[in-house]
Amino acid sequence: MKAEIISIGTELLLGQITDTNASFLASKLPEIGIDLLWVTQVGDNLERMKECLGRARNRSDLVLTTGGLGPTEDDLTREAIAALMGEEPRVDPELEQGLREFFSRRGYQMPESNIKQATIIPSAQVIPNPRGTAPGWWVERDGKVIIAMPGPPSEMQRMWEKEVSQRLRQKIPEIILSRTLKTYLLAEAAVGELVSPYLSSTNPTLAVYAKPDGIQLRLTAKAENKERAAQMIAQLEERVRALLGDVIWGCDDETLESVVGALLTEKGLSLAAMESCTGGLLASTITDVPGSSNYFKGGLVAYTNEVKIYYGVDAALLERHGAISPEVACAMAEAARHRLGADIGVGITGVAGPDAVEGKPVGTVHIAIDNGKEKNLIRGTYPPLRHEVKRRATYHALFELRRTLLSVD
Repeated sequence: MKAEIISIGTELLLGQITDTNASFLASKLPEIGIDLLWVTQVGDNLERMKECLGRARNRSDLVLTTGGLGPTEDDLTREAIAALMGEEPRVDPELEQGLREFFSRRGYQMPESNIKQATIIPSAQVIPNPRGTAPGWWVERDGKVIIAMPGPPSEMQRMWEKEVSQRLRQKIPEIILSRTLKTYLLAEAAVGELVSPYLSSTNPTLAVYAKPDGIQLRLTAKAENKERAAQMIAQLEERVRALLGDVIWGCDDETLESVVGALLTEKGLSLAAMESCTGGLLASTITDVPGSSNYFKGGLVAYTNEVKIYYGVDAALLERHGAISPEVACAMAEAARHRLGADIGVGITGVAGPDAVEGKPVGTVHIAIDNGKEKNLIRGTYPPLRHEVKRRATYHALFELRRTLLSVD
């Protein structure tokens, strides 16, 4: 089944909101064996919406729309679908009653403009939306399906999970299963070269793409059932892992911070950090994981030399080597470990920019990990953009923390 997503709303074209709905649906369609071939955005203009829907319906078996189901004059998705199908919308008494009760339960009288959300055409079936006032439409005719869903992500996602995906699964004779392997340290081209023997495979397929936390590989198999698809992916995954080794740090929904947290929990160890150039981003990222208080003692943001000294970095060491040095990174890691009573300390110092510091260029970062027995020192050189330096230093520190923890008995 070939599918197309149409995201509706002039605010999308103006860049006022990000189209997270299309990303969500794109990630969900492969799970039920639907091939997504096009994603389109269109503004709140009836003729352009009708044209867009018509083109999509001609070239795709399934058209998914999000947005344009509200009560205002510029919410035109129903009107565009009705015009395309050559059918006249009418108010459905049950839908109208349901809408009035929705408002009544909340102590409001329904604005009459909401009545358009109770309209339906003969080819459409209503898709319930308990989270809002805009029911969806399932329009099926001549072997083609148009599914209209609301724009608010919470409403759309609930409708997809509870209503739409269940019904679509019944139409698909085979399933598509995917698995994502996540790497760090290697560049996209380097990863591509290493796995190049498998990039031309047609089933299962292998794709390489860059993400903020490293280079990822997506393995996708199409089969008559989930068990066969999983077997195909497992065979390809074994070959890919043999080529890439320990640069693969996780898979699917895992994050570096969750992987590090799981290892700290497994080994019964605690962690503390002292950060300079990252300004607390490492601590913030680590604590994005629920339950991180079980292993993360805390973070110290030591942005100036005075604060570094206050937290335990030797002033003579700073004078001798400068703040942007491996020696100071090691001293920060050790100070964090001692000061906060942790098993492992991390120290990060560097030049986030936009100006060089101590003659060191922007993007120079030193990371140290102190486990009480030995120190692991890492030097990073990142693109000279402030936010990139902070982000990459944080992920690099997490990756090296993982390596350190794997070696701990």
